[in-house]
Amino acid sequence: MSHLDRTRKFNVKSEEMSVSPSDVLTLVYSALEEKGYHPINQLVGYLLSGEPAYIPRHNNARNLIRKIERDEIIEELVRFYLKHHLPR
Repeated sequence: MSHLDRTRKFNVKSEEMSVSPSDVLTLVYSALEEKGYHPINQLVGYLLSGEPAYIPRHNNARNLIRKIERDEIIEELVRFYLKHHLPR
């Protein structure tokens, strides 16, 4: 059997996410404001539909938000809300 017929395994290092969901939300929010969009409406549209067109490419916002699963973003939002609104 020739070396060309053998199955080869390639290892590609996956890019590690060094930015937290809260950091991404902050960056995306700023990009939306800079472009003149209503950030809350756009983020809700993206989170409900998964359609990346709700987020502009400005300042790499679309690529950043797509690196985080939508459920992780929602989880971060719920965590933040409860942390700041539950009675202590």
